[in-house]
Amino acid sequence: MSLSREILATYRGPGKVVARLLSQGPREDRALMLVMAACALFFIAQMPALSRQAHLEETELNPLLGGALLAWLVLAPLLFYLVAFLSHLVAKLFGGKGSAYGARLALFWALLAATPLVLLNGLVAGLMGPGLELTLVGLVWFAVFLWFWLSGLAAAQKAAPA
Repeated sequence: MSLSREILATYRGPGKVVARLLSQGPREDRALMLVMAACALFFIAQMPALSRQAHLEETELNPLLGGALLAWLVLAPLLFYLVAFLSHLVAKLFGGKGSAYGARLALFWALLAATPLVLLNGLVAGLMGPGLELTLVGLVWFAVFLWFWLSGLAAAQKAAPA
């Protein structure tokens, strides 16, 4: 299935999509592509808010974009790998049977599948700024992300390690 169809399917059943991705076998290149694509979209989602900040504070936009680019495309993937490993360890403590790859795939897929809401959050941050609307969109994004991640992690931990 195409990436966009898989993302749409995730909104109907995130555990099923992660199980389907895991059935294709462990591919670390796929996991890395998922986390890098998600981080690139997170960076793009920040652009409107950074532009608004630069305009309101009358500062240069380029340093803000450079810092965000470094944070999202270099540091964030490393942090997400660490979070995925820690979630794998916690799942093992509770009797999970899945692999560390499954935990990575569940987290990285949840990040990527929730990016439409991240992009909406970025638009609201850039156009409206801080306020109730931004808070509500952020809460919806976070709730959907947690749903995707925990459902995917549960599906990954039911699978036998590869």
